[in-house]
Amino acid sequence: MKRMTSLLLAVLLLAAVIILPGCERKVRVYRFAEIHALDYPTTQGNIAFANYVEEKTNGRIKIEVFHSGQLGQERETIEMTQTGAIAFVRVATNPLTSINPVMAALSMPFLYRDRDHMFRVLDGEIGDEMLESLQQQNLLGLCWFDAGFRNFYNSRREIRTPADMAGLKIRVQETPLMMDMIRMLGASPTPMSLGEVYTSIQNGVVDGAENNWPSYIAVGHFEVARFFTVNQHMAAPEMILINTGVWNSFSEDEKRIVKEGALEGARVQRAAWIAAELEHEARAREAGSIIYEPTAAEIKLFADALAPIYNQPAYAAFTDLITRIKAVE
Repeated sequence: MKRMTSLLLAVLLLAAVIILPGCERKVRVYRFAEIHALDYPTTQGNIAFANYVEEKTNGRIKIEVFHSGQLGQERETIEMTQTGAIAFVRVATNPLTSINPVMAALSMPFLYRDRDHMFRVLDGEIGDEMLESLQQQNLLGLCWFDAGFRNFYNSRREIRTPADMAGLKIRVQETPLMMDMIRMLGASPTPMSLGEVYTSIQNGVVDGAENNWPSYIAVGHFEVARFFTVNQHMAAPEMILINTGVWNSFSEDEKRIVKEGALEGARVQRAAWIAAELEHEARAREAGSIIYEPTAAEIKLFADALAPIYNQPAYAAFTDLITRIKAVE
């Protein structure tokens, strides 16, 4: 009885039920949190998902995508989805490590051979296991989005090797893995939300950050940090999460439609991501960013510097999972 009451309360918080004039058809409206702008690839994927679900349910389920951080920053919206304030969130794996440490296994440095290898992992058995691994935290993953590979950029100097990072203050996502990586490269990690980074670089609170091409341009970091190094030190896949109370409130047919819609959103997002990477790299070059592409030997220096992290106790616990990831052909 207590469980049923909790489920009912969650659904009431998450969905507004509307009875359309002149009929008895009930429309359930759910909120979806996204920190990026309307034209960003992840938002495009979210909207494709929402449109698919609304169409296939004949308007019974409507998902409203709140972009540009209208509902809060990433960590806040994860918590809101857990507690039942919102129904859906698009999120990167890195912030999820605070509630499920095994998520760190998907973001270890130089883990994936390339994008194709990453999606063979995520779209297979391992990816399915990880989507389902958050249910004790009231979250269920529906699909995987592309977030590209992350690179370093800063306002002070060109980074060619790890030695060039000595003394730099680098913004990172608020996770132990990200902070450990930056320390191992000789820089000082400064955790903060994405929305604080621009002014922090501008005011010298940090010297730079690390992120993908679309984020570097979309949030304007190229304006204050013109030195960009394409070292691709890690990939941090992203996903759509749904509150488990909402998921359990759906009929089996609705669950099928929502899952299919998420996969359609992922298809749209991944295509948009590849196009955005090309577009934003070109925009960075046109804007005068100083872009350095390390040699294979220089990339190896980064990989070698970060290799010991795999032996640290916090991450060695995922050795079997990491071995499985690397074995995927």
